[in-house]
Amino acid sequence: MKFVAFERAKQGTGASRRLRISGKTPGIVYGGEGLQPQLIEIDHNALWHALKKEAFHSSILEMELGGASSKVLLRDVQYHPFRQLVQHIDFQRVDAKTRLHMKVPLHFKGEEESEAVKTAHNLVNHVITELEISCLPSDLPEFIEVDLSGLTKNATLHVNDIKLPKGVKYVSHGKQNPVIVSAVPPLVAEEPAPAAEGAAAEGAAPAAGGKAAAKTAKPAAKK
Repeated sequence: MKFVAFERAKQGTGASRRLRISGKTPGIVYGGEGLQPQLIEIDHNALWHALKKEAFHSSILEMELGGASSKVLLRDVQYHPFRQLVQHIDFQRVDAKTRLHMKVPLHFKGEEESEAVKTAHNLVNHVITELEISCLPSDLPEFIEVDLSGLTKNATLHVNDIKLPKGVKYVSHGKQNPVIVSAVPPLVAEEPAPAAEGAAAEGAAPAAGGKAAAKTAKPAAKK
């Protein structure tokens, strides 16, 4: 994906506020050997629509700045707490020879054809929807496809069960083989106990008998 940025001369809270009022979003580009961070501004409307696309978050972007193009990655976005407003955005320059760490979305397919769903009527939980990976920029996938057509009854699918694209490694952060998907039986509602009414009726019978006995009892003879 390609986007256009412009050099930003002023910085600070006041300058950024004026920039947002004019329909621009302040940002920064950093990284790259021997390169200094660069202050930028981007048209807010164009940026807002770009951020709705999954590829803008998980793929290498082509940034046009001052008549030159460079490869960057989206690293951070700051949104307004309740307004539809991007307050600030960060990009990182990409070095073709340096491995990068990136979170990539998982796309699931074949769920409806699996034994777990089609035969066992299991509910399929997507425990993880994105995966942090390490790779060279040229090997970065836009997403990783996970085929669930072989998922069996009450089974789980782990990271080691999926095939990663060439040159891509999973970044574990201590979780060596986490669950990605789990198939679980559907919950069955418990029916109320049928004996409840009978028990109540049995309890009422002795009480009724007691009242009848009280009515038929003769008063004690007067002395």
